[in-house]
Amino acid sequence: MTEGNFVDYVKVHVTSGNGGKGSTHFHREKYITKGGPDGGDGGRGGHVILRGDKNLWTLISFKYKRHFKAEHGAHGSKSRSTGADGEDLIIPVPLGTVILDNNTGERIAEVTTEEDIIVAPGGMGGRGNWHFKSPTNQAPRYAQPGKEGIERDITLELKLLADVGLVGFPNAGKSTLLATITSAKPKIADYPFTTLKPNLGIVEHRSFTSFVMADIPGIIEGAAEGKGLGHYFLRHIERNSVLLYVIPADADDIKKQFTILKGELTRFNPELLDKKFMIGISKADLLDQELYDAINDECKAAFEHIPFVMFSSVSQLGVTALKDALWHLLND
Repeated sequence: MTEGNFVDYVKVHVTSGNGGKGSTHFHREKYITKGGPDGGDGGRGGHVILRGDKNLWTLISFKYKRHFKAEHGAHGSKSRSTGADGEDLIIPVPLGTVILDNNTGERIAEVTTEEDIIVAPGGMGGRGNWHFKSPTNQAPRYAQPGKEGIERDITLELKLLADVGLVGFPNAGKSTLLATITSAKPKIADYPFTTLKPNLGIVEHRSFTSFVMADIPGIIEGAAEGKGLGHYFLRHIERNSVLLYVIPADADDIKKQFTILKGELTRFNPELLDKKFMIGISKADLLDQELYDAINDECKAAFEHIPFVMFSSVSQLGVTALKDALWHLLND
């Protein structure tokens, strides 16, 4: 999915370098008429390497470049000189990038740290003719060719690394919350699917602590089966430590909305049930005191063992309590 500078799914073609040829050279000097074989080995072809980079948050660099090729190894030469290895091609990717093989569907790796992952190893260099000298073959006139590099089609799929992921129906108030408590500037408007791409922001907490929050595009019923924005946003939720279900205070049935949201996540990946979570009742500024108290009592009964906070991003009501509750969950 792409929008603007956010790209979270790309297919690329990578090719590692060929190994250099071994040499069939024979030693020659002015007063030596029959020098022995001294052909050197070929150099290794360059690897194609993906390197995790914590400063990247999108796959935008792959938007216009999809083919990557490492350098070939140099051929061997005289005096048993080994050819230079081909230069490795290092491609930086954001943390949270999943690497898949397009042909087999194999999950090659997931980049979670600033590590190097070889996705296409370079071909080995061929051995020079001096390796093949023997008592019965004093002058071998052959050497090994270098092995060819590997061509591979891979998919890069980004799953955002965030401490807290916001889950909710369109227009639940997720983007407004993110804009209120972080420096992120998500698009906010009064129509469904205002958020078409995930947004990240840093929430500053007490005593100079902070955590990362991600606003994910809104869920609709059937999202796990691909309706609406479907799996394009659900995969990002897999990487969040804590989920905050955001439900507006003016919803027809708060408990029913929560049940639907939780059901969509469970159908997509049952392991999401194991994540810590809480509920945020947004838009509490729309309520008078009597209605506020009634909904608060209703939520206490409906969510007996589930933490929840009623808040308003507009009036700041309950926002500090919400941050405290999220911090507690993250560090529990």
